[in-house]
Amino acid sequence: MESELQVPRADLAAHIRQLDGDRLLIAVVGGPGAGKSHIAHELAEALGPEAAVVAMDGFHRDNDWLDERGLRQVKGAPATFDTEGFAALLQCLKTAREDVLVPVFDRAADAAVPAGASVPGSARFLIVEGNYLLLTRPGWRDLFPLFDLSIRIDLPEEVLRQRLARRWQEQGLDLAEVKRRVEENDLPNGRTITRESRAADLVIRD
Repeated sequence: MESELQVPRADLAAHIRQLDGDRLLIAVVGGPGAGKSHIAHELAEALGPEAAVVAMDGFHRDNDWLDERGLRQVKGAPATFDTEGFAALLQCLKTAREDVLVPVFDRAADAAVPAGASVPGSARFLIVEGNYLLLTRPGWRDLFPLFDLSIRIDLPEEVLRQRLARRWQEQGLDLAEVKRRVEENDLPNGRTITRESRAADLVIRD
């Protein structure tokens, strides 16, 4: 990832405002527990009313679909998302000038909510956050040309491990299930992102 430029988090909004274009898609990428959602919303707030957030998590496949394919235990892995639907939405958002309904993920219900949010047609900056936005696997690699800027969050794995364990504990899972999810699913997915993603334009480590 030698082409990435490290930038302080506080400078991101100013950097983005310098970009040209009537509608810009900004990818915010990182492993599970990296704080993508927090940073995306923080960035949108800094950019003001011209910004909106779109989350990849709205394209989690539903649990029935996963059960039919024996994938429930690895929910969150690349194969468990509706990649085609996500790509179609981003292509629509790239040129849309009217409000567009988008799905969101309800973590408590463990399910996507169709049309759970709306992206205003007036938004100039769309902050797209997700794990696999820069992945080079088939399907996922089609997303890259849609982004005007990509930002990767880089944190040590031990920090991610602690955050993920706390996340699952707060959802009431027992310690054995917390450990399984973190060590057998979340962290391996994070390693996949590191190994199989193209370089981002910018990287933040703070």
